Amino acid sequence: MATYEAQGLRVEVVEGDITKADAEAITNAANNRLWMGAGVAGAIKRRGGEEIERDAVAKGPIEIGSAVESTAGQLPYRYVIHGAVMGEDLRTSADLIARTTRSCLELADRLELDSLALPAFGTGVGGFDASECARIMMKAIAEFAPMRKSLRRVVLVLFGAETCAKFERAAAAMWSKESR
Repeated sequence: MATYEAQGLRVEVVEGDITKADAEAITNAANNRLWMGAGVAGAIKRRGGEEIERDAVAKGPIEIGSAVESTAGQLPYRYVIHGAVMGEDLRTSADLIARTTRSCLELADRLELDSLALPAFGTGVGGFDASECARIMMKAIAEFAPMRKSLRRVVLVLFGAETCAKFERAAAAMWSKESR
């Protein structure tokens, strides 16, 4: 795990399974209909139960780039936040990744969460480049940090050592590493 500090917001980069993240809520890389099929969504649904998808779908469809919270089902979180990083075509873009990251962070703050786990938006099913995604997400976190009220910690939970290394490089380019 690598830890960074962004204007008082702790940013952690870890390799792992988002359904086992150390946070108050986790984030699903969703489509705007909020159907939970493959990738991060599929893992969350398998571990947390069908009720997560039922609750999310009942609140959709949502605008691409926005976010909505649902129950966490059988997972030990207050919420699952669904960030609509793509439409039904399962395609994303740099702009959508930035907007979705920001929407998820703002929603977590409105929900008065202390911590939120985020995946690498759009890099799985969406096929977006992980290095570029990391740069975009770090920039969105940096822009959000000075405006936050409750959120104290963001945990980027990444699938695979290669993706994790790309996010660590992007974080290190943005902020200095926190000494531990």
